[in-house]
Order: sequence, then structure tokens, then C-alpha cells
Amino acid sequence: MKYIKLFTDITLADTSLVGGKNSSLGEMVQRLRSLGIKVPLGFAVTVQGYWDHLAVNTMVEPLKKIFQDLGSQPTLEALQKAGKLARELIKSAPLPDELIQQIKIAYDELSILYNQEDVDVAVRSSALSEDSPTASFAGQQETYLNVNGIEKVLEATQNCMASLFTDRAIVYRIEQGFDHLKIGISVGIQKMIRSDKASSGVTFSLDTDTGFKNVVVITSSYGLGENVVKGIVNPDEFHVHKETLALGFKPIIKKYLGSKEVKLIYSGTSGRELKNVPVPVVDQEHFSLSEDEILELARQTVLIENYYSEVHKGWCPMDIEWAKDGLDNQLYIVQARPETVYSQKTWDDVLVTYSLKDTTSQPSPLITGLSIGEKIVHGKAVILKDIHDQFEFNQGDILVTSMTDPDWVPLMKKAGAIVTDKGGRTCHAAIVSRELGIPALIGTVHATTRIPEGENVTVDCSLGARGAVYNGFLEYTVSKTILTSLGKPRVPILLNIGDPDRAYQFSFMPVSGVGLARVEFIITNLIKIHPMAAAAPQRIKDPAVRNKIEQLSVSSGDSRTFFVDTLAQGIGQIAGAFYPREVVVRFSDFKSNEYSNLVAGKDFEPFEENPMLGFRGASRYCDPRYAPAFELECLAMKKAREEMGFVNITLLVPFVRTLHEARCTLDALEKHGLKRGTKGLKILMMCEIPSNVILLEEFSRLFDGFSIGSNDLTQFTLAVDRDSEFLSSLFNEKDESVMKVFEMVLAAARKSGSYVSICGQAPSDFPEVADFLIERGISALSLNADSVIPFLLAEKIKKDKASL
Repeated sequence: MKYIKLFTDITLADTSLVGGKNSSLGEMVQRLRSLGIKVPLGFAVTVQGYWDHLAVNTMVEPLKKIFQDLGSQPTLEALQKAGKLARELIKSAPLPDELIQQIKIAYDELSILYNQEDVDVAVRSSALSEDSPTASFAGQQETYLNVNGIEKVLEATQNCMASLFTDRAIVYRIEQGFDHLKIGISVGIQKMIRSDKASSGVTFSLDTDTGFKNVVVITSSYGLGENVVKGIVNPDEFHVHKETLALGFKPIIKKYLGSKEVKLIYSGTSGRELKNVPVPVVDQEHFSLSEDEILELARQTVLIENYYSEVHKGWCPMDIEWAKDGLDNQLYIVQARPETVYSQKTWDDVLVTYSLKDTTSQPSPLITGLSIGEKIVHGKAVILKDIHDQFEFNQGDILVTSMTDPDWVPLMKKAGAIVTDKGGRTCHAAIVSRELGIPALIGTVHATTRIPEGENVTVDCSLGARGAVYNGFLEYTVSKTILTSLGKPRVPILLNIGDPDRAYQFSFMPVSGVGLARVEFIITNLIKIHPMAAAAPQRIKDPAVRNKIEQLSVSSGDSRTFFVDTLAQGIGQIAGAFYPREVVVRFSDFKSNEYSNLVAGKDFEPFEENPMLGFRGASRYCDPRYAPAFELECLAMKKAREEMGFVNITLLVPFVRTLHEARCTLDALEKHGLKRGTKGLKILMMCEIPSNVILLEEFSRLFDGFSIGSNDLTQFTLAVDRDSEFLSSLFNEKDESVMKVFEMVLAAARKSGSYVSICGQAPSDFPEVADFLIERGISALSLNADSVIPFLLAEKIKKDKASL
């Protein structure tokens, strides 16, 4: 048929006939179905149908006149007037008879194929320059869902053609340099997937905030996917590590539970095809996908990315819309397009970092949310409840609103940053802000009510997954480093890290791995429950505390599973970001006063006069008062290594006072499936107590190496409580006695042939300490993130001077 091509007959070679969206659907139907990729069938109305609609109704000259009058820098009023005239012109003219007949035949055949009298379809625009790696028209034209019957299909088809001239599409073409009358439009008509009875969402084959390649990021919510794309809901979010997934493991390294308050479903009412309804609380409290479904979606995403990368002869990260059918419980791919930011980025080995100057005295944030963009900006907060209020908005202002849609794009281009109440990482505001290169804070819930209108604010998106808005203009710095110019340091440089959400960003640093991954951050900020409360919730007396634990762990079923899974995911996110580089993960080393601050902590912790010298580290692991909790820590480590596949994880045991404690801890590890040497497992020990230094050769027979904890080692060498403000002037890692102890450690390590690194604060703060350790044969230095680049720059200067 002249105007119709079935998806089964379409490939990417047909893009000039059916546009990017439809050609991609056809390509997947033809090439990827055999690999298990399920794509709903349908057909495309070719662009010739659009051109003939214009020609038969003599619309070309009137459209040309409209856009000649509009010019290249239209006012908002002129833009709206031109768009309305163009759309009305296209919708008011009848479709050509032959086009109507061919659509009817194709629609009837699709209905027969799916055994429905009038099959329910999605009718989507597919512009000719849409969905390419270099230009994305996503969201610029219209989509119509749950369309039934030929009359409504024809009406939706004509509306899609007219949507080539939405205000946002006109602006986008002007900015991209496209001629309005040389861009045609095709229309895709595709069987609806009944995700109104299940869930749907978006998946990216990379982390869209950092460009980290080795992860699949999935967002998911109940009902039809428009709510996720438009940012109406705060969806669930899942991350899956690609490399270990390919090896057959189950590396779900992040599970974030969204609120998912409403879902879009079929209305069952003629003339009103869809409606939003509340999601029952019990469903909000559970994830909208099972783990098997998460992994299957990730596999399909990787397959699609690999295929399109081969087609484009280079890495082609993908932006994919998916839907689960609530009738057959199958997962379907309903759209796939190249991601348009990182696929076009030139990787020039320049590391740009933003940081607030004074983090010690900054005020409490006005609001926090999902962070997009890794930047810090200042600006005047302008709260807009409606796009028509934009006359109050100036270049560089901070746009604060409930949510955005494609009509907001011209305004968003003027914004210094965007802050929304609603949405997730794949909503419209997030996608557009990335394309525009401006920071955004998404899903804050209360931004429009808590940020003061007209006040100067600072938007900080520099700290990973969560960002914040502060009152006033806070000072910040921007640093740029050409990584290839740094050269090779004298010893391997490792990284200290606590927050899993910063791991992707930090993975681009020129380090050999992670020398210290602290689990305390994960326990405090993600789990929040005292480990013993998770292991033995029945021992908690306060009903309110028990209820709090049940609420925190409701998505996992029980507190024990919640603790193990959340800890394993946090560890896995760090290990996955640096894979296959080594990541040293330390077991928990809270002091009793710190444990007490966790939920139900006071039910399990003693009061101690000096917690620094108290019930901490290895002394807990074999003690009945903590041993059940240590089992949970071990199960999390085992899950990250064996179920997720992160064999690059090395374990680190803190605060081991005696050889007896060392042997007891190793026995407990073996009991819980973590035997030294099995499956390549290495176990290190913190060297942070004088007894460790004195008996280092004896400890070396039990462990694979050591990591010097300079903070505690300084504390106990000088008998100075490092938490005491009265003794702070006496705490000095450069004291002769401390330096002598460092020298003793390295001498004993050389004698026993042991690996020894340092993960304490000293080399990050004092370059002379680092030099001292390197000269005496330390194996590696593990530094804080803000010290890595300055240290490497200093190393380069020393090397350059030495070569003169």
C-alpha cells in the first residue's frame, strides 16, 4: 500500500519514509525478536501520507506564509499564534480518501491479528529528524493512548500530523536549524500493552547523570508510562551492573522505592480514554517490578544497546520505553531511541568538579531531591505554577515548579537550574535539563512551598544522587583537570568512599581502585536501623520503634532481608562502579554512641564513658551481643561477591585488639561463607592499635595484608581522644612518635612480605606524610576524593623537577 508500511516490513533504512521512531520499532521487530525482544506489532502511516494531505488540500503556501512571518526569533505571542494557525489548518482539512482507506485496511488487519473487534492502539508521531543520536524530538509531538475504532484512529492520526507544529516543536526546529516545511511526519499505530493493569517506565543503558557506561538504569511505576515520562509520579528506580550481568550474575546494585501515588489507566468511558487513579498504599509500599523482571529488562536493554552500537559503528547508549502487560505478564519494548547527550559527548579526559567552599558552616537546606547535572549554580528563585506565568522569568533564574512538559522547553532554556516537586530521573524535566546542560533537582515534593519566591538561592547538584537548595548565594569553586597530563604516581593511588551514589562520578578519577569503602554511610543513611534490631526485631519493646522498623523494611518483607539486601546493594554499587579494580570494603566500626543514634539503637547499646576505647570493631563480631548482626553484614558481603559477581571486593576487618579476636573473627567469617582464599577472597586487617604494630608479623600469618588507620593509630600512640575538643591541638599525625610507629609498621611488613596501604586522613592532609610513607615502601595510598587530584598534581611537579 502506498501510505502504509507494517512494522514487520520496516527497517532503519526506511527512516526517510516513516521517521526515526517507527523505523526503530520496525528494526527491532525484524532483527531482535529472535533474541527475545518483544515489540507490539502495528503499522506506520508513511510521510507521503502527510505530504499528500498538504498537497491535496493546498496547504503548503499558507504554511510557508505563516512561518515566513514568524521569523527566526519569534516572541512568545507570535509563536503561539503561528502554531495555532498551522495546527488548525492541518486538522480542519479532510484526509485524502485513499489514505483513509489504507489506514482502515491496516487497522482492521491489526484487529484480526490480536483477535479484537476494534483493537486498542497507541497513535504516535514519528518526525523525520526525530530520535537520531544527534537530535532528539522526543516529546515535541503528540501521542494518543487507548484509541479504539477507525474514526478515533483517523482523528488521532490527523492530530499527530498537526502536532508537527506544536509551539515546542517549532522552537526546537528553529534552534536545530531545520526548515519547517522540509520536515515531514509519519504516524505509528501500535497495539497497546495493558500496563494499566501492571507497570511501565523507562530504561537507559547508562547512568544519565555521569555518563557511567556499565549500568542499566530502570524507572518503573504502576499504570501507563506517560506518568513516568511526564514526571507526574515519583517512580521506583533500579540499577543493574552490565559486566557482571553478562557473566550470569544478578547484580541489582540499587533499588529505590518511589512513592507512586497515582497510576494512569483506561477510563472505560467513551470520550475520555484515560484517567489517573490513586495507587493503594499497600502497592505504593512495594516495588512495581520483581527482581527477575528487573534483570530481564536489563538484559533486553543491553541487547538493544549492543545492536544499535553495531549499527552506528560506535557506542550508542539507548533511551527505551517499556511496558508490562497485566494480561499476559510479559515485558514489551514500546520505543527505543539513541540517548542524545553522552552518545555525542567528546571524552576529552578533562575532569570538571564543583564544590562548595565552606561545607562546615553552610546552612541547612531548604529542600533536597534527586540531583541531575553535577553542578552548582546561583540564581533568583522564581516559582511558576503555570507556563503562562513565564513573563516574570529572566535569563539565569532558578525555575521552581511542580513539573514540566514539552511546552516548558523554551522557558527551561533560560533557566540557571530547574527544581520540581514531582518526577524521577527519566521524567521530562530531567531529560531536558541534561540535554541543555543545566542542573536540576527533581522530585523534591515541597519545592514550590518551601523555597521563598524571589529570593537568591544556591542549587547544589555536585554531591551525587541527592542535591539541595540553600538560601542565599554560597561560595563555590570549579576546578578543571586534564587527566592525561597527570602521569603515573610513585605508588598506586586508591580512593576512600562512603556514599554509593557518588561512586559512578568518582569512578572516572585516575585511581587504581578503592582502598576504603565504609559501610557506615549505607547503614546510617539507607538502612537507618540498628543491625541487631534488624537481626532480632522481637527484642524491641517500644511499639512505635517496632512500627518504624516495619515501615522501613516493608518493601523487603522483613527487617533481616531489608538489611542484607540494602547493604549488599550499596556495596555492590561501589564495587560495580570501579569493577574490575579492587574495592576494599570494611566491616562496620561504629562506636556505641554512634550505634545508639540508629533506629532502636538504645535497645542494644551500652552507655560507655569512652566509646573510642569501648565495644567496637572485631570485639563485637564474636560477642553474643552483636554476633547475629555481624552475620547479616557477612551475608551482605557474600551476596555482593557471589550473587552479584563482584569478586573484586576485598574485605577489611577493623579494630582487632588481639590475635584471639583475629582468629575468632576469621572463624565467624568462614562460618558465614567468607573463607579466606576461597573464590579468590582476600581479607585485610586495619592496623590502628599499638598491639597491631607490635605483633604485625604474627597478624600477617592470618591476613592478606594491612591498611593503616592513621586516625586511631595517632589517637592511641599519643593517648589523645580524637573526639575531644580540649585535646585537638595535641592530635598530630606528624608527631615524631606517630611517624616512628608508621616506620615500624612498614619495616615489619617488609620483613613478613605483607601488603600494606594507608586509608587514614594523614596522607590526604599532609603531603609530607605521604612522601615519608612512599620513601619507606608503602604499597599504596588511599586518599579522600578531594585530595586525589591535588596529590597527583604535586606528584607530577616533583617528577618534573627531578627530571631537570
